[in-house]
Parts: sequence; C-alpha cells; structure tokens
Amino acid sequence: MMKIKLSVQNPQLCVGCQLCMYACSRRSGSGGLGQPAISVRSSGGMSKGFTIIVCRCCEEPPCVEACPAGALVQVKTGGIRLQKDKCTGCGLCRDACIIGAVFWDPVACQPDICVQCGQCALFCPHDVLVLSKSDEGGT
Repeated sequence: MMKIKLSVQNPQLCVGCQLCMYACSRRSGSGGLGQPAISVRSSGGMSKGFTIIVCRCCEEPPCVEACPAGALVQVKTGGIRLQKDKCTGCGLCRDACIIGAVFWDPVACQPDICVQCGQCALFCPHDVLVLSKSDEGGT
C-alpha cells in the first residue's frame, strides 16, 4: 500500500510568501486565506526565518486519541480525516495537538486538519514542502 506524508524539508528556504496557505484554502473551496490547514508564521523577522505548521502524521496521533466522539480517523495511506457528522465541536483535538496543527473552522465549529493532498507543496516556489510517497509493504 502506498503511504503519503507531507513534510517540511527545507524550512530555512521559506520566505513567508504564504502560497502554500493560499493553495490549501483554494483546495477546500475558500478564497484568500479563508480555511488553510497549514500555517506560516514569522520566527522573529526575516533574519530569523519562518515556522511552517502542518500535520506531521503522528504514528499515534494525540488528536485522534483525544476525540471523545471518534470523529477523527487515522488513514492507513497517511493523514487524518474528519467525519463531520460525528464531530461535536468540543475542540479537544485542537488542544491535544502538540504542534498546533489542528486548525479551527469557527463557522462550522470543527477542526481543519491537513489531508495530505500536497497542493501546498505543488505551489511552494522554494521546495520547502515535500509530499513523499512510500511503499509500506501492506501495513
């Protein structure tokens, strides 16, 4: 089975253009920076660079474990999926993510989590983000 994983390969090359965030928002149907599941934040100005926050596909995701309704599911091919009909909007998944990669949709009162589609990596002009695919041998 092919497993996909988005990773931040070259954070030192990030110039803070936010094209990854725009691409992610467009994928979800929002314009501008409406609903990205990725964030680029300044680490203290241009001299200190930027921090890219995106789901790292934890082996045992704390967001999934924290969800009392079972609304978050770890996908075998990579990433986390939200079952919107099960989500109660409690926000425990957001609180459980140790890197802050569970973003929040205030209108739907539900989490926005990267689905590992790779749109952000496609639009990154400096190869900061990489969507890798690996054969996991059926696991």
